[in-house]
Amino acid sequence: MAETAEAKITKYPGLRSVIARHASTLSAQLQAHHMNIFPPHARKGIRTFSPAETAKLLGVAEGYLRTVASEMPDFNVAQGAGGRRMYSVDDIAALRKHLEQGSRASGRYLPHRRDGEDLQVIAVMNFKGGSGKTTTSAHLAQYLALRGFRVLAIDLDPQASLSALFGNQPEIHVGPNETLYGAIRYDEEQRHMSEVVRSTYIPDLHLVPGNLELMEFEHDTPRALMTRQAGDTLFFARVQAAIAQVEENYDVVVIDCPPQLGFLTLSALTAATSVLITVHPQMLDVMSMNQFLSMTSDLLEEISASGAEDRHKWMRYLITRFEPTDGPQNQMVAFLRSMFAENVMINPMLKSTAISDAGLTNQTLFEVDRGQFTRTTYDRALESMNNVNGEIEALIKKAWGRAA
Repeated sequence: MAETAEAKITKYPGLRSVIARHASTLSAQLQAHHMNIFPPHARKGIRTFSPAETAKLLGVAEGYLRTVASEMPDFNVAQGAGGRRMYSVDDIAALRKHLEQGSRASGRYLPHRRDGEDLQVIAVMNFKGGSGKTTTSAHLAQYLALRGFRVLAIDLDPQASLSALFGNQPEIHVGPNETLYGAIRYDEEQRHMSEVVRSTYIPDLHLVPGNLELMEFEHDTPRALMTRQAGDTLFFARVQAAIAQVEENYDVVVIDCPPQLGFLTLSALTAATSVLITVHPQMLDVMSMNQFLSMTSDLLEEISASGAEDRHKWMRYLITRFEPTDGPQNQMVAFLRSMFAENVMINPMLKSTAISDAGLTNQTLFEVDRGQFTRTTYDRALESMNNVNGEIEALIKKAWGRAA
């Protein structure tokens, strides 16, 4: 016998109810997973580095590193397996400062920006999820900090994956008005940017975390546009204005943008001095990027007419999750290079189980224990990551007028 309409309503709770129940269940399980990995008394940290890795980060020979370490008073290096010296991020920071003090060339070991050099703001973006945007942002921010730059990472994505990678679970560790929204909101509850910046477990790397609260900016902006008073900061300039409040403390800002073209993304584009677009070399992803570029161009034209300043020094496409033995991917990369030439980065980010497996525990390659993988797998992934970030570091220095 066919069900009546009333019986169907009773039997099926409705989409909103199902989604709400699933969201609650998933949130509880994710929190339990996070507590299992990082219990309340634990703090997320970063692994120690071998002498070879430390010397490479500092830009010195390994033998010279040993000499410098032995000369520094009260400098005790941890012993690893087999009595091998291992260096913590704090050790590396101390060594860098010591080397800088004894260097004849200012800024060789502490490459902070100098008078006349503008803060570099890198917006990492893509219209399509799964392109490696957040992974790229996290590794870039950590790499630059380990290389001696003062870095601010901003999680502008309401999904807050970057925050989670840095040990800040959005549902647990990020409260109301503790995201960038607190510094760019339109009402009297707006906070100074310094109040939403928090430190991380890497010296000179700070974070502005994200969570779903960021979506409030998308909802508030249309109302603010309708009630705007003379002298109000327009929506597209608010991220730039917030960053300006703390810019003297940093050399580079890395913004992990949302995977859609909303007010947040347009604000990040206006604040940016450079743009990094991640793209997976497959036809569907490139087609999606085509739509992203077309829409971005139209919207940037609109805000430019309203007074937005173009401060961009460079834009690059970063090939992510690249498999060198995949014929169609190689064809797609060649297709992109034929069109965009030097705008496509020389080094792609290789697809690696080391990166994906590290992500399962909210870790980056700089954090995960190398012993969890075969040496070849880990070293290949880290070399690829360092090559990509080294290329970006050279672009930053070029924007300052320095030699790469």
